[in-house]
Amino acid sequence: MGERAGVPEGHSFSLCLTHDVDRPYKTYQSLYYAVTERDPYHLRTLLPDVNPYWQFEEVMALEEELGVRSAFYFLNEQDLLRDRPPREWLSPKSWQLYAGRYSLEDPDIVDVIRKLDDRGWEVGLHGSYESYTDRDRLGREKAALERVLGHEVRGGRQHYLNLEVPETWERQADVGLAYDASLGSSTTYGFENGYGVRRPFDDEFVVFPLTIMENALPDPEHELAAAWAGCERVLEEAAENGAVMTVLWHPNKFNDREYPNQRLLYRRLIEYARELGAWIGPPGERYEALADTDAVQSA
Repeated sequence: MGERAGVPEGHSFSLCLTHDVDRPYKTYQSLYYAVTERDPYHLRTLLPDVNPYWQFEEVMALEEELGVRSAFYFLNEQDLLRDRPPREWLSPKSWQLYAGRYSLEDPDIVDVIRKLDDRGWEVGLHGSYESYTDRDRLGREKAALERVLGHEVRGGRQHYLNLEVPETWERQADVGLAYDASLGSSTTYGFENGYGVRRPFDDEFVVFPLTIMENALPDPEHELAAAWAGCERVLEEAAENGAVMTVLWHPNKFNDREYPNQRLLYRRLIEYARELGAWIGPPGERYEALADTDAVQSA
C-alpha cells in the first residue's frame, strides 16, 4: 500500500513522542511548594546533588526498555535578572517565564544533549516565549543549539505553544527549520487539528499537530482511570483513521514522587499504541520519511 499520510506501510498510525525541556532544575519552586503544600520534602530538594526534575536518564531508560526513541526540545530562554527590565523582577508571570531557567552552556546540559544525540534520540529546538514573533531571536536560538549539537536541527516546538498562523511557521522556515509541533492545546486533547500532518505552504515545511499534552489529561495521581481512558480513546481513534498523532510529556513529570502515575501513563500509552500496530518514534524521523516519499513521488 505504501506510506499513507505519514503512516509507514504495515502500520495502522504514527505516534510521535516529544518532550519539552522547560525546567530540568528545581529552584525557587522548592520554596514555593514547601510553603503552599506544607511539605518539608520540597525543602530537601534544595540540597546539593538533589534534583528531582533531572529525569533524562529515567526517560531514556524507559524508552530504551520499550524499544522506542523520542524528541527532546531544548529551550534557550531569557534570564529574569540579566535580560528582563527591573520593572518585571517582581512580576509573578515573569518569575514563571524567566526565573530558574537553564543555559545551553551548562556543562551538564551540553553533556545530556550530546548523549541523547549519540544514542539515537532527536534533539530539537524549543523556541523561547517571545521567539514566535521574532525571526532573529529564533535564528540565534537555533544556531546556539546547533553549536552544542554539532549539526543542524530539523524542527521543534514553541514555548507555551505560542503561534501566529502562518507567520510563526514562515519565520521557522526562514531560519531553516523543517517542521513545527506547536499546533495544539495545553487544556484539551484529541484531533482538533486533523488526522494528518499539514503543509501550510505546500512545500517541504511540515506541521505535526499536538494531539495530547499530559497537562490536558485528568491528573493521573487522583484520576488514573480517567486519564488512561482519554489516552485509550485517542489511540483507538488514531488507529481507525490512519492518523499521525503527537504526544508531549515534560521530562520533570517522570519524577514519581511529585507526579505520581505520569510515568506509568506514558508507558501504557506506548505499549497500547504498539498493540494497535503504530509506528512509534520522534517527529524528525517521520519528517525524513515524508521527505523521501515526496522525492519518489516527484521523480
